[in-house]
Amino acid sequence: MHIAPYDNENRPIVDVNDATVPLNYFNIVKLREGETFDYRVAGYETCIVPATGTADVEVAGNRYEALGERGDDVWDGEPEGVYVPTDMAARLTCRSAATEVFVAGARHNEQLEPFAVRKDEIDLVQYGSDDTKTHRKIKHILGQKQAGRVGRLLVSELYTVGAGGWSGFPSHKHDTDRLPDETHHDETYNFRFRPKWGAGMQMLQREEGAPGDAYHVVDGSTFTIDRGYHPCCALPGYEMYYFTILGGASQRPLVQYFHPDHAYQIETIPGIKDMIAKFR
Repeated sequence: MHIAPYDNENRPIVDVNDATVPLNYFNIVKLREGETFDYRVAGYETCIVPATGTADVEVAGNRYEALGERGDDVWDGEPEGVYVPTDMAARLTCRSAATEVFVAGARHNEQLEPFAVRKDEIDLVQYGSDDTKTHRKIKHILGQKQAGRVGRLLVSELYTVGAGGWSGFPSHKHDTDRLPDETHHDETYNFRFRPKWGAGMQMLQREEGAPGDAYHVVDGSTFTIDRGYHPCCALPGYEMYYFTILGGASQRPLVQYFHPDHAYQIETIPGIKDMIAKFR
């Protein structure tokens, strides 16, 4: 489902028990210097990630100061995050002239402990190649390094390397729990482009052996994926970024099922096996 950019007024874009991706939660919070925002989400663990600007975060008496260092856009520095356990109150306070904050969530009942992920603790993966049109970089904020501290939530930032190219390829899906071949994970994206007037395409093939759909995504587009194969691409001349939320139905580690027609390219795209292994 494509959700076109709009002013959400700090209210969830993907709320609890969403009809398409009930395992996900997503909000964008925009604040000016000194402004605060409080939230608490029952039944969902969340992660606070400043897209731009700097914020202080308070969770259950723990204070994480000066979270985020990016300026004009998501290409301007490294991400940082704070993990907020299920049904635990959090407060954001803007410490820069302005801040835009992503709040990512996944359904989970057990209440764990909060913690911060600073820029030197993110897990960076770069794979693909210009020749295969698949060159990209992934910055895992809640990834393999945080295993055991998080319930069902995976949070990452994905960048196309260079202007134009494909991401999420070979075409894959993760909509059915049938281990060891596949897990059920709902997924939500928020896209950004550089320059901002750039655009891309999100494909979604819901049925085997039948043509899928293609969606025109622009700067600020949100896309929710409950089922189907879902590669995407940036138009030539533009860089693409998408903030990625994955919530598992039965486990946190993601097992992707690659479309049989394209799965052989796992052996031809440089470094893709390292990428697959990091979504744990």
